[in-house]
Amino acid sequence: MSFSVNTNAGALIALENLNQTSQQLQQAQNVVSTGLAISSAKDNGAIWAIAQNERSTVGSLDAVKSSLQTGQSIIDVANSAGTTVSNLLMQMEQKALAASDTSLSAASRASLNNDFVALRNQITSTVQNASFNGVNLLNGSVTNIASLANASGTSVLTTQAQNMSLGGSIVTLAATASISTVTTATAAIATVNTSLQNVDNALATLGTSSTALDTHLNFVSNLQDTLTTGIGNLVNANLAKESATLQALQTKQQLGIQALSIANSSSSALLGLFR
Repeated sequence: MSFSVNTNAGALIALENLNQTSQQLQQAQNVVSTGLAISSAKDNGAIWAIAQNERSTVGSLDAVKSSLQTGQSIIDVANSAGTTVSNLLMQMEQKALAASDTSLSAASRASLNNDFVALRNQITSTVQNASFNGVNLLNGSVTNIASLANASGTSVLTTQAQNMSLGGSIVTLAATASISTVTTATAAIATVNTSLQNVDNALATLGTSSTALDTHLNFVSNLQDTLTTGIGNLVNANLAKESATLQALQTKQQLGIQALSIANSSSSALLGLFR
């Protein structure tokens, strides 16, 4: 065996091995601290790109959920107001029926008419105030609303508006309708009854749309969970395995330090030859 103070092959080999161990240890520590086997493109470019794309989809689905929830709220407000309109029409029908009685005194008919007009005006007030986020499905200001259905924005769920304004196709009762005479009261009975049926049908349509949004919202939530799980399968680390690896590398690092120390001490042994 030859000895040299210029070249220490054993120390060079020990140092190289120690450097490799240190790099592996740093990587293992990063995995344990982040919980990710692939935390950047340099770990695995292809898998990281796939995971990033899916993360983008998951984030976009948050916007879809927000859109669906806003649509639900708009419909819920419209349903609540529409139910009020239905209840008001039922009261108006009762007033009109009572006013159609030919034996009724003029004072009583006038009182019934006042109630009828007040209920009629309340319908207008209810319809005009049935807004959420500036959108009203009942006053004719919009024809429909479109809620996002997918992460790319290429698909929507459409909810048709139901215009319940007086004198429209649903509430056919005129904005000036009254029951001041037996003739107008008799005519109002049929008109109010038709309007009531139309309103109830419109509410059924809104209810169906609300159910559709709710069903799709549940689907989107489940899809997000599935995608998140899939991303985890791609990039998450097996922490039990990585913990064992970390312990092994720490031991290996200590042994490498000892080996380097031994290799470096061999050169100093040459001094003993000159004593």
